Amino acid sequence: MPQAITKGYKALVSEAESQIETLSVEAAQALHGRDDVVFVDLRDPRELEREGRMPGAFHCPRGMLEFWIDPESPYAKPVFQEDKRFVFFCGGGWRSALAAKTAQEMGLKPVAHVAGGFTAWKKTGAPVETSAIDRKA
Repeated sequence: MPQAITKGYKALVSEAESQIETLSVEAAQALHGRDDVVFVDLRDPRELEREGRMPGAFHCPRGMLEFWIDPESPYAKPVFQEDKRFVFFCGGGWRSALAAKTAQEMGLKPVAHVAGGFTAWKKTGAPVETSAIDRKA
């Protein structure tokens, strides 16, 4: 008999978005480059290589988020101890909604996420860095 999933990803993302701030790409662009804002890229390293990066964003693979935020964790990253605003993004906005909700529940604040993620960021012509390998092609 198959598993009976009682709450799917759509419900989880919707629930998260009702509890966190969601920024449009335009609003995110207005914050980009500010000293008091940290953009957190949750994508897999392969996605970064394939799609490019947001200049200046801090890369935190989604699977490490909780461990990098918690100062008690042996994996804690100093960036998450800074008194800044944290703006999460992923490829399409689902992982970042869940991540921002989790970060907020852990006490990180203020947090937000970018609607549509890096895909939407790229589509608007916002700044993107590509690897040296990509530039040679």
